[in-house]
Amino acid sequence: MHYFSTLYSSPVGPTFLALTPLIIVAAIWTIVLKGFALWHAARNEQKWWFIALLVLNTVGILPLIYLIWFRPTSQEG
Repeated sequence: MHYFSTLYSSPVGPTFLALTPLIIVAAIWTIVLKGFALWHAARNEQKWWFIALLVLNTVGILPLIYLIWFRPTSQEG
């Protein structure tokens, strides 16, 4: 059994451990932006934007584009 010790090494290496915080931050960023953009698209009855935001996973790029340039401004008052 001594000869097979290299086959039982841990699959988690130092690179993965170093990238774990970045992956967690990217996931939180995506969830928050996607939820905010989906909420606005549904509230403004923009069906095609809602579908695109729901289906496409772009790490927050598409939700940012929608929220900055395509979200209608509310005329409350």
